[in-house]
Amino acid sequence: MAGLGRAQKPGEGVPAYTRWVNRRLARYAAAAGYALGWTPNMMTAASAAFSAVAIALLIAVPAGPATGVAIAVLLAVGYLLDSADGQVARLQGSGSPAGEWLDHVVDAIRTPAIHVAVLVGFWAMGQPAWVLAVTLAYCLVSVAQFMSQILAEQLARSAKIPPPPPSGNRQSFVLIPTDTGTFCWMFLLWGFPPAFVAAYTIMFLLNAVHSAVSMRRKYQKLRRPRVA
Repeated sequence: MAGLGRAQKPGEGVPAYTRWVNRRLARYAAAAGYALGWTPNMMTAASAAFSAVAIALLIAVPAGPATGVAIAVLLAVGYLLDSADGQVARLQGSGSPAGEWLDHVVDAIRTPAIHVAVLVGFWAMGQPAWVLAVTLAYCLVSVAQFMSQILAEQLARSAKIPPPPPSGNRQSFVLIPTDTGTFCWMFLLWGFPPAFVAAYTIMFLLNAVHSAVSMRRKYQKLRRPRVA
């Protein structure tokens, strides 16, 4: 645990749940994995497995309060283990391009798969066409934002563009609607379709605005060295 305390990523500007809840709980999962001799890839596989079970429940089991609780918990555990795999890699000193690639591939599959599963669930509920359209749009926004973030980090690194200055605690609270943890626990409402549809739609709108602002900022940042 002491070693993991020294192996944390900077937290400034990271959404609140991820920063103060998910990463801290992930230390215990990473410590357990390290003690058991698990590799970072094994943690990644466990993360994918929890998420896959949640996605299967969304598709195969009728919506209900108990189903919603199970889905939310499974997604949250999957997200926790997704943070733990990087912590295990830093603690073991075993990080590698292959491990980073695997982690991103799993995230690239999981991100749209959850929304596709929600779409199937909405269709089974008999939700109107506009709700299905919101689901497709949310899926596109999530995939585009994920790709934008990953690619911008890689391009900035290769172009030796310095990272932005820390944005402080305020930004962490502002970004709560974009936090993956917030998205996971939103499924507690899955058994109450009107409430879930309302929350899902609001989350989509907030994430769409955030993505537009974030992508514009990244484009300007990456364009600046070439203009100079």
